[in-house]
Amino acid sequence: MAMVRTITVGNYLSIQGLFVRKLGDGRIVVRIGKEEYTGRPVSVPAA
Repeated sequence: MAMVRTITVGNYLSIQGLFVRKLGDGRIVVRIGKEEYTGRPVSVPAA
C-alpha cells in the first residue's frame, strides 16, 4: 500500500504525492508520476 504524504516547498507551495524516502535532515521525498520533490513534511494533527 502506497502512503500519500504532503510536503511544503518554499513558503507558499504544498505538494501531495507518494512517499519515497526520508532524508537525514528531516525532509522527505515524494513522487508525482516520474517527478520527485523534496520538502518538509506537513504535520498531522493528533487524533
